[in-house]
Amino acid sequence: MQVIAPEVVGMSAERLNRISNRLGEYIDREQVAGFVTLVARDSEVVHFETCGYRDAEEGSPMEKDTIFRIYSMTKPITSIALMMLHEEGKFQLVDPVSRYISAFGNTKVLSGYDYMGQKLVAQNPPMNIHHLLTHTAGLSYGFHFDSPIDDMYRDSIFRSETASLEEKITGMAALPLRFQPGSAWNYSIATDVCGYLVQLLSDMPFEDFLAERIFRPLGMTDTAFHVTADKLDRFAKLYQHNIQDGSFHEYKGAPHIPWHDYSKPASAPSGGGGLVSTMSDYWQFANMLLNEGEANDVRIIGRKTLEFMTRNHIKPELLPLAIGFAEISGRGFGLGFDVVMDAAQTRVLNSDGNYGWSGAAATNFWVDPQEQLVGIIMTQLMDNMLFFQQDFRALAYQALVD
Repeated sequence: MQVIAPEVVGMSAERLNRISNRLGEYIDREQVAGFVTLVARDSEVVHFETCGYRDAEEGSPMEKDTIFRIYSMTKPITSIALMMLHEEGKFQLVDPVSRYISAFGNTKVLSGYDYMGQKLVAQNPPMNIHHLLTHTAGLSYGFHFDSPIDDMYRDSIFRSETASLEEKITGMAALPLRFQPGSAWNYSIATDVCGYLVQLLSDMPFEDFLAERIFRPLGMTDTAFHVTADKLDRFAKLYQHNIQDGSFHEYKGAPHIPWHDYSKPASAPSGGGGLVSTMSDYWQFANMLLNEGEANDVRIIGRKTLEFMTRNHIKPELLPLAIGFAEISGRGFGLGFDVVMDAAQTRVLNSDGNYGWSGAAATNFWVDPQEQLVGIIMTQLMDNMLFFQQDFRALAYQALVD
């Protein structure tokens, strides 16, 4: 990947150097194993750096082609895939999900408890595809601990390592919804349901659709739902901090996100969080977004569709958004992306209209159409309570000088 002088696109090389200096402090304190970072403006990469280790115990350095679990940074890709089919007239956003996945026609909503146990009522209104794309469907994830619904998710077929995508999604339809569709925002398996819809509507395996319609045209050669044997030596180790004593060690699963063996093909490719990727690959995807749906002389999605997807779709009464106790200030949500509505309220350097998303292992990306700026940070740290994502964003923006 060619990296040009930042001054060519109105950025300062001296100021961009602050990114590696600051992130190196986290590594020196043994809080994070390593990072790969990228900043681009006007589709020109001006910063592409590594620091630290992909395997701290072995002393294996982080490399520019290191492969990462991107977890929920899979969601924007899946959402783009589904909206590509929308552009082909395969569905309307207001279509009930049960039109395509009949099991959701029988899904009830938990409305409380009485002496007989759970009180379940019919969906009103019925869950539609727009609800899925905006996380307002009433589904959940299993990593919340404030609802009995999440207890059911933690013991559900969704955690199976052998069930097919069809078995997982239709099995989850048997569980109650947390709320009536459209009445609240709750981060959830909704994008996994979107992945299954891609499979149904395209009449091809979900993973094949992504490979043929997105990854191959964009040159994303290392992005997939598992890591092949010839690439395992490039796969970064996954870490976490022990909440009790602060120790730093390899992650081996938890009740909210169990361990998954990426050396084997996935039985049910997860549209919500199953992909692995590299910095160079995800840059190709982000650059396509920056260029209004086109890159490498290939149009992936229409300009107007992408514009629609990256606007806030959440009603004012449902804001501010929150994941658990973590409030997402100043942001709304579009179709697969968070969207900055009020940059000042985000409490970090930003632009209104900036959009992107994060992954569970502390990966993060954003696209800023106003400044024509892209930032991507890759690492592998679960249950992150540090502020390096905010540091990276602020240090990228402070390097703008023109």
